[in-house]
Amino acid sequence: MSQISYKDAGVDIDAGNSFVENIKPLVKSTKTPGVLGGIGSFAGAFELPKGFNEPVMLAATDGVGTKLKLAIDSGIHNTVGIDLVAMCVNDLLCNFGTPSFFLDYYATGKLDVKIATSVVAGIAEGCIQSECALIGGETAEMPGMYSEDDYDLAGFAVGVCEKSEMDRVSLVRAGHKLIAVPSSGLHSNGFSLARKVLFEKMNCDFNEDFNGKPLIETLLTPTTIYVKTFKMLKENIVALAHITGGGIVENLPRVLPENLMAEVKKDSIRVLPIFEKIGLHVDNDEMFRAFNMGVGMILVVEDKHVDTVLAKADGSYLIGEIKEGKREALMV
Repeated sequence: MSQISYKDAGVDIDAGNSFVENIKPLVKSTKTPGVLGGIGSFAGAFELPKGFNEPVMLAATDGVGTKLKLAIDSGIHNTVGIDLVAMCVNDLLCNFGTPSFFLDYYATGKLDVKIATSVVAGIAEGCIQSECALIGGETAEMPGMYSEDDYDLAGFAVGVCEKSEMDRVSLVRAGHKLIAVPSSGLHSNGFSLARKVLFEKMNCDFNEDFNGKPLIETLLTPTTIYVKTFKMLKENIVALAHITGGGIVENLPRVLPENLMAEVKKDSIRVLPIFEKIGLHVDNDEMFRAFNMGVGMILVVEDKHVDTVLAKADGSYLIGEIKEGKREALMV
């Protein structure tokens, strides 16, 4: 009677081992002083940073969404890993957390070692930009769950903050100014709508020219990582809002107390060309609910620190002010 192997069932253990060998130098490139041990153990280890009076561990998890579909269809896999890290570490910053380490989960129908290595190279690059360590991950080959060409990503970032600095909402006051820090593009939100408009409604092509480069390059531009900006300006910031799914109108109120509103001057927002293109077929209010519209992070800043922040945060600009009123982000 013939015997069936795990490989016959669609899972290649040898490919998995080869993949681990490929990514070892990538993981090593992200090593920071807190890392204990190396890849290959059952769990990653990281020493709690010193210098905190009351250290609190913060954790954030996210994925890349249907931006992955564009990466898979275009064969460009080396940037979505940066997106994965960015979506997690940028959230930590909003609670004044400094990222310490990162873990990833990669699931696919059939493990392609070259593609998976390219994805992890992006994750490593994102960790380097975030000044945090990639200390572990999981690769799952799941035939029957995913098609052979598909893969999915999830990420988990852990950081540390001072307990006394966590609650930013209570520090926000009327009169504080709102400073926009630019996004690099869509980041990792709204791609289901973007794909429907661009490739179904407008019949666009990946390689058609858009502002001097192929459209697909604009769409796959990695999410900006704001860790270094945060570290540089931490003492000058009251609060931060990471502008992700839901746009400014959904995310900015998350840093407001009940009695305050954020008045945002819509005309001040430097809308990126890609949003103007998509907006030809989408209502303007819907655009501001689905996309960041060119604003990746909003900083709440006291008057006395505005000039410092504008001088040091690359490309930043004023877009509004905190006022008395119902807790909301009002676009005026």
